[in-house]
Amino acid sequence: MQISGKSAIQELIDKLGKDIILTTKEELIPYMKDASYIKGKMPLAVCLPENADQISSILKICNKFKINVTARSGGTSLTGSSVESFDGIIISTMNLNRLLELDLSSRYVVCEPGVRIDILNAELKKHNFFYPPDPASSRASTIGGSLSTNAGGLRAVRYGATKEWVLGMEVVLPTGEIIRTGEYTLKRSAGYDLTALMIGSEGTLGIITKAILKIEPLPETTAKIMGFYRDILSVGKSMDTIKSQGITPIIAEFMDLPTINSIKKAMGIEVPAYTQYLLMVDIDSAPEALERKLASAKDIMGKFSEDVIVIRDQKRMDEIYAARKGAYSALLEQRDNSNQLIVIGDVIVPSSQLADALGQIEGYARTDGLKTTLFGHIGDGNIHANIFMDNTEEGRKKMAKLQMDIARVAIRHRGSVSAEHGIGTEKNELLYEEYKERNSLYTLEVMRLIKKAFDPNNILNRGKIFYEPD
Repeated sequence: MQISGKSAIQELIDKLGKDIILTTKEELIPYMKDASYIKGKMPLAVCLPENADQISSILKICNKFKINVTARSGGTSLTGSSVESFDGIIISTMNLNRLLELDLSSRYVVCEPGVRIDILNAELKKHNFFYPPDPASSRASTIGGSLSTNAGGLRAVRYGATKEWVLGMEVVLPTGEIIRTGEYTLKRSAGYDLTALMIGSEGTLGIITKAILKIEPLPETTAKIMGFYRDILSVGKSMDTIKSQGITPIIAEFMDLPTINSIKKAMGIEVPAYTQYLLMVDIDSAPEALERKLASAKDIMGKFSEDVIVIRDQKRMDEIYAARKGAYSALLEQRDNSNQLIVIGDVIVPSSQLADALGQIEGYARTDGLKTTLFGHIGDGNIHANIFMDNTEEGRKKMAKLQMDIARVAIRHRGSVSAEHGIGTEKNELLYEEYKERNSLYTLEVMRLIKKAFDPNNILNRGKIFYEPD
């Protein structure tokens, strides 16, 4: 450890006490990993603050010594965003886990970044409300992490991503100043929208310590329709027709046969022998209107699928919902060996172009000779291509090539290399490719200028988002 690192840690201990500073190897090792395949550097220390003032003190000290700082909550990042890329300190926000205020009339909740999304929704459910953003990792993921990546999830087809649900926040800047952005109101036209700037910034501009979030009443009545398909083109036609008829589902998911096989037992469904793809659509409405929407959606799906089933039992719907959320973990059972890794992709295209994009992705996977399974949020065009990667240098090279091929498919279809997982270190070259293909590399330069304005010493989550080509 360099002298500056030792001096910074000693000053942190002197300022905050030993109880919230982890420094032993055994304590630090768990923080070298998140949910991605990327192994980070062992942090110099891990700080466990309990409030914004303590985070402010930590950042002032780290900025003074120019020590890298990575913010971390639930550790569910799939892009290496919450592990250290350089020698530095991790700030865990898991002790900032309080629900501070609930206003049902104005429909907002105020909470700290360490609150887990499922815990927030369990509390809101007591009042017949919910917080719509719904990443598959909601059981473990937190409000802070979801704001930092602009997380989406299964309900994004109806409710959009996290950015649609944030009214304001409290943020500690790299220099230690505490700012408050936004307000408690639905409308606000008062200067730059710094709330929007912070969302999706992956902890590179500041550390969120409080958020004001919009909430919604729980849906009245919901039912699920499932259709089994021979090809992805028919799945796409079904979804396009449903949406063109004015039906906006709460959830619209697709998955290929390997994914179906990994979770069909948990879903409790029989899969017809011809099946290559499954489409799941959740529709809600008042009871009478729901029946009309269900009949219309079932009729549409029946034109492209030989088997369509409707599920109304809430317990069964919850079981299927949970199984879909666990699809990525379930795929681990299909690995060739325990050392093989699964790298989950996150590209997005306009939903009308999803079927064509999927066909091209399948073609690249076959050409590159890598086992790849597909599922995702068909309602908004979000494709999760899960690449089975041998954990060797050659395996990583092959995976990186296929990732770039898939990214270029998304870019050609007017999409993006990341829909909801963020960039981290895993996708920074893909992000560079996206702006290069758009002939808009200066957009990345503008982002760098913003980063420099907020963080002149470049201490916050250094090495994330931005790629430096050779």
